[in-house]
Amino acid sequence: MENKTVIITIINKAYVEGDKPMLDMFLDSFWLGENTWELVDHLLLVAVDQTSFQRCQFLRLHCYRLEMDDGGGVDSNGEKLFMSDSFIKMMWSRTLFLEDVLKRGYSFIFTDTDVMWLRNPFPRLSQNESVDLQISTDSFNGDEWSEANNLNTGFYLIRSNNKTISLFDAWYGRKDNSTGLKEQDVLFYMLHEGVFRDLGLRVRFLDTDYFSGFCSDSKDFKAVTTVHANCCRTISAKLVDLTAVIRDWKMFKRTVSTNDHSLTSGWSKHVACNNSWN
Repeated sequence: MENKTVIITIINKAYVEGDKPMLDMFLDSFWLGENTWELVDHLLLVAVDQTSFQRCQFLRLHCYRLEMDDGGGVDSNGEKLFMSDSFIKMMWSRTLFLEDVLKRGYSFIFTDTDVMWLRNPFPRLSQNESVDLQISTDSFNGDEWSEANNLNTGFYLIRSNNKTISLFDAWYGRKDNSTGLKEQDVLFYMLHEGVFRDLGLRVRFLDTDYFSGFCSDSKDFKAVTTVHANCCRTISAKLVDLTAVIRDWKMFKRTVSTNDHSLTSGWSKHVACNNSWN
């Protein structure tokens, strides 16, 4: 891809096992999406255990085996429940790896594996190289430059430069003083403490009509680009509700092809994810 830009997602054993694992659903979205399947050529799967690495190799994708710092208490196998100690440690290990990618001169889109790519996102992302970071939001306040937006690190485009490397260095540097906080929370506090401004970063917050999620559904099937299973606690619940997303998307595509607008009336309710907090 131009300007040394890659797409990165991180997988572990819990995302590749089962009858219909999360990785399969993620890849299905590239097949079913509009102008997305060619993007798989630029997708790097970062596997944090041998099972997920072997699965990636079997699928003949671009694979990288990330050795986790087990001595520091990171268990790379199995599901990481939201906000569990293992979940938090995994997120910090991810941050350190992504900082290294920036240092090697690569810009990237980072995407969680529970993000469905329904359309090619690049037309919706600014190609202006003065924009250092474009990041998804749990909710969008209507102003793409407003720091009052609630950022979400499940999908973002970041350019490799001295400012973004300094951001990641400062971000990871707070790990040991941020007990009980996930890396996204720490980045949020850094934003509101003025760290972004001090570094001279230009940050664009992405509209949930295009880059949506379970926290805030897109209101427009004709515009939606990605759907993230955020505001959800377990993988099993995400799989149920993302299956409904794919079904809704197929129904929308059928509506377009047949011009029968009675076939779909909106997104299905995220029942499993809502119940995952109980």
